[in-house]
Amino acid sequence: MSLADRMILVVDDDSDICWALQHLLEKLGARCVQTHDGRSALEAVRLYDFDLVLVDAKLPDMNGLDLGETIRNAAPLVRVLVVSGYFYKDDPVIQAALARGSIRGFVEKPFSHASIVRAMETALNPARQ
Repeated sequence: MSLADRMILVVDDDSDICWALQHLLEKLGARCVQTHDGRSALEAVRLYDFDLVLVDAKLPDMNGLDLGETIRNAAPLVRVLVVSGYFYKDDPVIQAALARGSIRGFVEKPFSHASIVRAMETALNPARQ
């Protein structure tokens, strides 16, 4: 599953993370929009047709897991991937969100380029509908 020509929203209050992800995504041929809080992310979801949203778990104005669920309810075809240094993959709250389908994947910070790309490709896999 290629990331080329995919529209991806990066939501993180750390501008360095947003910058790094945007540059990685653009090198892979994806189009990227970045926001730094939940309110701006919800506005971006209203304006653009995203394939994937990368959400930090801790945002200044809301919980990233709640934001992910709100995005999935507003745009059911959008896949949400949580990226966090606060939670871990086996954390019960992450496992519950995965089981509910409110998120499609989880990546721990710090992450390698290979691990985040693999997680994005897996989240976009149509077999996981």
